[in-house]
Amino acid sequence: MGFRQGAVLASCSFFLGVLFICFFVDYRILHQPLTDDIIEDGFQFYATFFNAPPAIKALLHGFIGVGILGLVAKLHAWNDSAVLFDGSSLAAYVFAVAVYLSVTIPSLRTIVTPAEANTRAERIEAMKILAAGNTIMMVILGAVLVLQGGQEYARRLELNELASAEKAEKEKQSAPMDASPKDKKE
Repeated sequence: MGFRQGAVLASCSFFLGVLFICFFVDYRILHQPLTDDIIEDGFQFYATFFNAPPAIKALLHGFIGVGILGLVAKLHAWNDSAVLFDGSSLAAYVFAVAVYLSVTIPSLRTIVTPAEANTRAERIEAMKILAAGNTIMMVILGAVLVLQGGQEYARRLELNELASAEKAEKEKQSAPMDASPKDKKE
């Protein structure tokens, strides 16, 4: 595995880890009847997440950049594998970043620092939307990992096919030739 693929896998795995931590809260919000305890747990969890130190936010956003740079660097090879697998991975990854920027950040702001016009019901709705957005990002990042695994599988399969074809060609060349037509006349 090269640096470029490692950058992609590390960034996707890092964000999947963060999203799996969030999923413990998101699952209760999305799939259980909402009680005051679940709502308060969600508010506290996302307030802690939103008010994290700047170094943690810089790490999160830095990993976003590492993933995009890794995919663009892999796409730079511009062969069939890069276009199909890395191009699809880049599109999915950019979609996940778009969900993060358009859903996660505004929803976190609504939950943690609501405007005076925002009611508790609007904050709860923002938390539901945030939980759904996190689930969507988990599926998308999982798809990126599957695409990267598929690319590696296809590469290894191609190398095995080339090696077996080369072996067959060597065996064909090294095998003793049948008697030449001159020998048959004698």
